[in-house]
Amino acid sequence: MTLAAPERGSFTEPLLYRVTDAMRVLSMSRTVIYEQIRTGRLRTVKQGRTRLIPASAITEYVALLEREAGGRK
Repeated sequence: MTLAAPERGSFTEPLLYRVTDAMRVLSMSRTVIYEQIRTGRLRTVKQGRTRLIPASAITEYVALLEREAGGRK
């Protein structure tokens, strides 16, 4: 069985981020990231013992922050 090669450029961004990578992307501390995970505001998945944050969860989290900020002017 052979797998089709991915389209060129389709994997330029990671699909899953480690917490340390999400800290850099979101410019937040480890404590804040884990607090957002604990409260359910930032989704994660687990692969074995590793907690990973899907890129889509980061996008959703940023959209949530924008919605919350939109109500406060």
